[in-house]
Amino acid sequence: MKRIQKTLLALFIFSSSAVLAQDRPMHEVYSMMVYNFIRYVQWPDHAESGEFVIGVVGNNDLFTTLNTWYGGKPRGSKTYVIKKFSTASEVTNCQVVFIDKTKSHEFDAVNSKVKGKGTLVITDNAGLGEKGSGINFKNVDNKLKFELNQRVVEASNLKVAGALSSMAILI
Repeated sequence: MKRIQKTLLALFIFSSSAVLAQDRPMHEVYSMMVYNFIRYVQWPDHAESGEFVIGVVGNNDLFTTLNTWYGGKPRGSKTYVIKKFSTASEVTNCQVVFIDKTKSHEFDAVNSKVKGKGTLVITDNAGLGEKGSGINFKNVDNKLKFELNQRVVEASNLKVAGALSSMAILI
């Protein structure tokens, strides 16, 4: 069963980086990928009930798509809540925070706010994977790929499934 899940995830990620990117707006591709990343990450409080918060810094289209597709839906015993932040100062407790390329200058401030709080930081700008983002989108040969900074993810007390790690550019 795990082999089937791993194969399906691989097919999804590779197809989303090539085929879907041609047919869909990037904010939809990113929304699907963020959702799939979440499925393969375990948070320290995963068994507790409450809210599972995805924060978006910048990118109104991504926020709207995530909110439309996943907002209010269940994630185990939690419920997805999508929050929009304009600046780092607005960021509150989140399990995931996506920092749009247009807000990359806010990375250090956002990262320092969520550091050590079990938050997966996802970014979309060259160099932010090495700088401390857990997952960073990257274009390689005109294909959307992602970097995974294992050290940062482990420091956030998150566990990443091997299926996700095996498809990432590891930092």
